Amino acid sequence: MTNRLVSLGDSFTEGVGDDDPAAPNGVRGWADRVAEVLAARQPDFRYANLAIRGKLLPQVLAEQIEPALAMEPDLVTLYAGGNDLMRPKVDIDALTDSYELAVARLRGSGARVVLFTGVDGVEDALFRQMRGRVAIYNENVRGIAARHGTLLVDMWSMRQLRDRRLWAPDRLHLNSRGHLEIAIAVLDVLGVAHELTSAELGPRPRLSARERREQNLRWSREHAWPWVQRRLRGESSGDTLSPKRPELAPFGAGSDADARSVRG
Repeated sequence: MTNRLVSLGDSFTEGVGDDDPAAPNGVRGWADRVAEVLAARQPDFRYANLAIRGKLLPQVLAEQIEPALAMEPDLVTLYAGGNDLMRPKVDIDALTDSYELAVARLRGSGARVVLFTGVDGVEDALFRQMRGRVAIYNENVRGIAARHGTLLVDMWSMRQLRDRRLWAPDRLHLNSRGHLEIAIAVLDVLGVAHELTSAELGPRPRLSARERREQNLRWSREHAWPWVQRRLRGESSGDTLSPKRPELAPFGAGSDADARSVRG
């Protein structure tokens, strides 16, 4: 039974890519979807989401672990490190050593913990170049999960996430369909019955070389170059944002989600 869920991390957990003007920070995401299902099953359920887009793993740990522990959660979801892996240089072993210390503290509080591996970007020309880094990170995370008895959502093995139709136009964040896939995976790992179903997308469209080139040029102009400019200025997309759900509070009936169906 889960009464107090706290979700930690970066844009993945905040819900970026799953736009919803009615939701805090203008995004919904997989964690809100999971909370909605859990709230429908447990009248005294409470939920907080401290994730903020653009955060590096050390920032997530420094800024979110203590507030999370103070809430005495019985379930914590934690994903961080994706932004670090995109930097020119990263010490993956040092990164995941600090990650493990944080996981140990969360588990020591008595909370169940859900961790995530990174997605396999093999079918994207840019992110395929990071595949080795992500694979090493994932193996370290699997070790952490095994040593500390956490649950694990293995996004690397979720082949449906290779379909670009599950991703937002920036190619960095999942769209609503992608976040739905993660919500299903989390609930399944928790062993929670639900009625969420994957979107029926049908066969992938075939693009000509010219169409792919045009798409890549548009993506570079509209998303990649602005991202590079922010990095050069030392800015993050989350610099002016606060956690969208900073305190444990009811979710579902009587909240901003009361009109939604758990179907998606």
